[in-house]
Parts: sequence; structure tokens; C-alpha cells
Amino acid sequence: MPGFIPLFVFIAIDEIWGTRAGLVAALAIGVAEMIWIWFKEKRFDRFVLFDTGLLLVLGSVSILLDNDIFFKLKPGLVELILCAILAVSAFSKLNVVGLMTQRYMKDMELNEQQLAQFRRTMKLMFFVFLFHTLLVFYSAFYLSNEAWAFISGGLFYILFALVFGYEFIKQKLKLRKKLPIPNDEEWLPLVNEQGGIIGKAPRSLCHRGEKLLHPVVHLHVLNNQKHIYLQKRPLNKLVQPGKWDTAVGGHISAGETLETALKREAWEEIGLKEFSARLVKTYRWESELEAELVYAFVSHDFKGIHLHSEEVEEGRFWTPRQIESSIGKGIFTPNFEHEYQLLKKEIFL
Repeated sequence: MPGFIPLFVFIAIDEIWGTRAGLVAALAIGVAEMIWIWFKEKRFDRFVLFDTGLLLVLGSVSILLDNDIFFKLKPGLVELILCAILAVSAFSKLNVVGLMTQRYMKDMELNEQQLAQFRRTMKLMFFVFLFHTLLVFYSAFYLSNEAWAFISGGLFYILFALVFGYEFIKQKLKLRKKLPIPNDEEWLPLVNEQGGIIGKAPRSLCHRGEKLLHPVVHLHVLNNQKHIYLQKRPLNKLVQPGKWDTAVGGHISAGETLETALKREAWEEIGLKEFSARLVKTYRWESELEAELVYAFVSHDFKGIHLHSEEVEEGRFWTPRQIESSIGKGIFTPNFEHEYQLLKKEIFL
């Protein structure tokens, strides 16, 4: 809300030194804000410009006509514009507030659940600020200068704090209902669609349906006949038990490189230690529980495979014909079937 600073500067100074002094100070603050933003970000902040300009016009009219009603209406007029922006963002497909947010936080991405929560918050803000706008207009005509100053100034921030305090407490209570996160739990990086790291989260939180995008590595291993090695998931697995899956698949831990994660997972799952691999595909995969950014690799170094982990029930090579004839029959994991269609040209050409 930097654009509202000139208004509140005016309200504070007007109470002490009068309208003209408040107007001069507010204009100075508005100009200083625009200059600061220009030097820091190389852009004009249109909202600060609009707020300062409206302050100048209505303040001048108020002084010339010796009637402060014009100036008193100014915060209400500004807030009407804010309400209009919130209404468009909350009740239409054009999320103006979201676009403005991305300007300041370019690496921030919201999943579907977060976007839905964002819209619910904006709807709440719209109704609260519409109520406040009506109070501003009422106080301009029917209440004292002191009451108008509080309603158009301090009350705005109080309402703003109450809205976000309510949302904060609601989210905290919502998180308490979920399973607790152990102190020693593995943390995973959160990424955008391009793979850029934008944060991190506990592994369990990434698997609770929040659709927090996190990176994983897959490795397809082929023999000289271009048969593909698959592993069978144990029956005690929570996800897709007893189904055949990619030879190697696992998460990248927070602070871990792509190459390190690939080598670690290859050793842990199929005992493969010395191998070379090439990245052939990167894609987004979503299930009911999670959202993953998958880095799919291919290797022809198959001789070192030996199973030594309880994470894999068994493993063997499959011919392309065997795979093609078994797709859609519940033998493979849905992720493998999807990835196989994406990669078969790369793998078998």
C-alpha cells in the first residue's frame, strides 16, 4: 500500500499545522516516493502517481472553494478503485492483483489450491473495504473531522490487519489438523516450471495433496538389445504397491544437486554405481498426492545392476513389445506408462 502514504501524511500534518501544510508535505512525500522507486526499480509507480495527483486536485479544489468536502471524499474515491481491482481479481478470470504481485515477486508461483485461497482472501477484502469505503463517504458528510480522519486513516489499516490476521489464524488452525512434521524429516526443494528453486518444504507436506512442485530424478536403464529394466514396487508401498515402475526414481533433497541425487538413487534402488547417463526429458507430473518436476535420464550401463534394497521387490528387463502389450492393464504405474510414451522415441531409436 505505498500509494496511500501521501494520504496518511496529509491526515497527520493537517491535524497539527493545517490543510495547506498537510497538502505540501503529502505532495513532497508522493514525489519522493516516485523518485525513489524510479532510481531503485527503473519504473514509475502508477498508483503512487495517481494517489498524489488526486490528492493535489481535490486538495486544491478544497482550498479554493474553502470547503473541505471535496478533499474528504478523496480517500473514498481511491478506495473505490481498490475495490474495483479486488472485484475484478476475485470474481473474474482476470487476476489483476496476482499480476501485480508477480511484478514484485517474479519467482513466486501458486498452485491451484493456493490460487483458490488467494481468491477467497480477495473476496473477503473486497467486502470489508467496500464497507469501509461507504463509511468514508458517510463520515465526510455527517461526522466530525476527527471521526473522518480516524475512519479514512487508522481504521483502514485496522481492517487490513484484521483481514490478514483472520486468514493467518485460519491457516494455522488448518495446518494443525494435519499430521505433525517430525523435526528430523527430509526437506525437499520447491521449484517453478523451469526448475528454479523458490523455496523448500518437508517431504510429508509435499505428499499431502498441496501440489507443491518439487524435483525428482528417473533413470531408464537399457541393455544391448534395447530392452528396458523395470523394478517392481513392494506390496507395502503406500503408492502403487506391487506395480512395475521405472528402474530408478527418487526425490532430490534440499541442497542436493541433480547429479548427486541421480547417483544416490541409482545405488540405493538397483545397486548401480559406475554409470553414465544423459538427460532426455523434463516434464511436470501430477497425481492426487503431489506435483513433481521429473528429470528423466537414460543409461546403457546395465552390468552393475544388483538388487540389495527392500525398496525394490524384484527387477528384470522388458522388451518394447512386452511393455506395449501390457500398457493399460494395471501392470505398470501410471507415471511409467505416461513417461514411456514420452520417451520411447528417445530410448529406442
